[in-house]
Amino acid sequence: MRQETSGRVVVVGSFNVDHVWSLPALPRPGETLAGTYHTGPGGKGFNQAIAAVRAGAPTRFVCALGEDAGGQLARALAAGDGLELHDLRSDRPTGTAGIYVDADGRNSIVIGAGANAELSPAWVEAQADALDAARVVLSQLETPAESACAAFAHGRRAGAVTLLNPAPADAVASDALWALADVITPNETEFCAQLRRRTGVELDPDALAGLDDAVLHGHCRALLAHGSVVVTLGKAGCFVSHADGALRGDAQAYYRCPAAAVHAVDTTGAGDAFNGALAAALARDPAAPFERHIAYASRYAGLSTERPGAAAAMPRDAEVRARFG
Repeated sequence: MRQETSGRVVVVGSFNVDHVWSLPALPRPGETLAGTYHTGPGGKGFNQAIAAVRAGAPTRFVCALGEDAGGQLARALAAGDGLELHDLRSDRPTGTAGIYVDADGRNSIVIGAGANAELSPAWVEAQADALDAARVVLSQLETPAESACAAFAHGRRAGAVTLLNPAPADAVASDALWALADVITPNETEFCAQLRRRTGVELDPDALAGLDDAVLHGHCRALLAHGSVVVTLGKAGCFVSHADGALRGDAQAYYRCPAAAVHAVDTTGAGDAFNGALAAALARDPAAPFERHIAYASRYAGLSTERPGAAAAMPRDAEVRARFG
């Protein structure tokens, strides 16, 4: 029997300690530049989990952490935000990320998986009680894809919406994982990389936002025949594509949602903000039209870019509503 969910989100994914350098331009090969440095919490999974809980949904985070300062940081921050942590204790160091951010808020990121690589399907299966209580199960691909697959299979059995953020762009996901995803949320680079990998079609990420809507919808349906595809397009907002007969309360099979009007200083966690807020919105009000959830997630993500950092930059639901109504 399905448990009472109370709008609960379960996020399965990564935690990283971010090492961030801010500088006028992104470094080129062989180039040494001076910049300012700071460190803080990150990792796509943790960022998205913090966004979901701050956006108003009770949230559990399933992850793997080292027995080191990074792991202690994750546990302390989760407790401070009311995020329920289910962490596998690993002998490997907690994950890390090196991030460069230029004067326009654009970034380049390199990650070291560390403990994240040990987030196993068996550990995910051991979280059955958490997954049984989920309305939305959200995962990314900074941890083993097999673990995301296990989470989605369990979430599907429990009646949850499965939300896959197929990031980073070079990650490979199995056909089984794609089949279990109700909604996927790639950015331009991730969309083009996955489309090339799965269909052989080559598209330029920089030209994606300028494609005709019907053409882009066709590419979305080629990538994921069932379910919904949400392509985040940075300053151009996002594009939504639904499969026939699965409009999720929307009036149209495909449409665009504009980006929120903001003054971006750091886009590092914007995609994660979008995903966490979308998961929270879907969990809190599952009967609402999908476009309403997309509009909320877009505003939430936009507001997050006005602050430096990743997890630390995630706004609270009250701040989003005060800013955008």
